[in-house]
Amino acid sequence: MAGRIMVALDYPNAEAAKQLIRQLEGIPCYMKVGMQLFYATGPDFVRELKARGYKVFLDVKMHDIPNTVKGGANSVTKLGVDMFNVHAAGGVQMMRAAIDGVDAAIAADASLIKPTVIAVTQLTSTNQQVMNDEIGIAGFVSEAVVRYARSSLEAGLNGVVASPQEVTLIKKACGASFQTITPGIRPAGSDSGDQSRVMTPKAAFAEGTDYVVIGRPITAAANPRESLETILKELV
Repeated sequence: MAGRIMVALDYPNAEAAKQLIRQLEGIPCYMKVGMQLFYATGPDFVRELKARGYKVFLDVKMHDIPNTVKGGANSVTKLGVDMFNVHAAGGVQMMRAAIDGVDAAIAADASLIKPTVIAVTQLTSTNQQVMNDEIGIAGFVSEAVVRYARSSLEAGLNGVVASPQEVTLIKKACGASFQTITPGIRPAGSDSGDQSRVMTPKAAFAEGTDYVVIGRPITAAANPRESLETILKELV
């Protein structure tokens, strides 16, 4: 089960992230490297995680013209990440370009890992009012999420990032094998922080999600290892 928990390494520098990794030594969780850490450390930190045997989700949310996203996807595939994401809002053509970038990298070097490519639907911080009034998308959040999931499937992606509250709808619309990666995970008793659509890890897996992303309940805990081990015990 540890391999289905993605620990969000949302740190400003490599040393802070390494301190957490040392504390979690021996627990084979998935590591998520987001924009803050990647922009601070560059690809070398990802290479170090891979050398330590971790699977890496590079969470940089590509969203640009198709040719630029194709190039970005090509580069991160060469880096050796196991998963990366694009924004579904970029459209089907852009998402297909990401797959083209992956395929070109693999064609040039068959020894590379073929990464799982997923799309961001609606951020878990987005609530109904923000989506309708600020982003300008009408309807319910769940409707927008499912629409983006269907577009991602059409583009040939492997899955989507969505809140755990939409997992059942996504699986119904796109099939059980279409992966869901769910942030907005808060163990019982945790502060929801800036997240709007949250769920406990056990409840999220019960909904059928494939992976859960957990950040501050582990990384900001007084004892991160104990926090992660407690979560794992609750999932048994």
